[in-house]
Amino acid sequence: MAESGNEKIKWTTTIIISSSLKSYEVATALENRSHKVRYSDSVENGSIIFSLSGVAFLLMDTKECILSTEEIFLAKIEKFINIHQNSFLVLSAALHGPEEWKLMFRIQQRFLGRNLRILPVHNTVNAINLMCTIAKTTSKPYIDSICYRMITAKAYIIEQSPVWKTLQKIQLNSDSVNPN
Repeated sequence: MAESGNEKIKWTTTIIISSSLKSYEVATALENRSHKVRYSDSVENGSIIFSLSGVAFLLMDTKECILSTEEIFLAKIEKFINIHQNSFLVLSAALHGPEEWKLMFRIQQRFLGRNLRILPVHNTVNAINLMCTIAKTTSKPYIDSICYRMITAKAYIIEQSPVWKTLQKIQLNSDSVNPN
């Protein structure tokens, strides 16, 4: 799971996918990436759960949402975010025009302050790449590595900062003037 030189170790994980997505391209694409895919009838239709990363995605087509009644798809989203602590709504549309953006705005207004993030996507490849990137960066070995790199970068920035150097000079000057 680490990178050394040009060699990348392939990241794989276990994914629980709603049985309703079994014949969809998204399930096949995840299987082709060598992930361990399990299908379940007990998860919300349209759900993809990366259990080791603690993230869940609900796939919805914007056209279906627009054509259905608002109460139906909002109830589905409500149920999904009540179950999953770290949830993402993946809204798919070939083109995100005014209707699709209005839909996203209504969903954002309804779930403002809740544990839902909306990801607009255009196609299956786009959706898979986003889901895998989020799941990978929130998985244990990667999150530890990212935290370590961020702490190291922060320390380097502080160490090299002209403001920090000026503060150190001021501290040195005040110590030499007032030796208490």
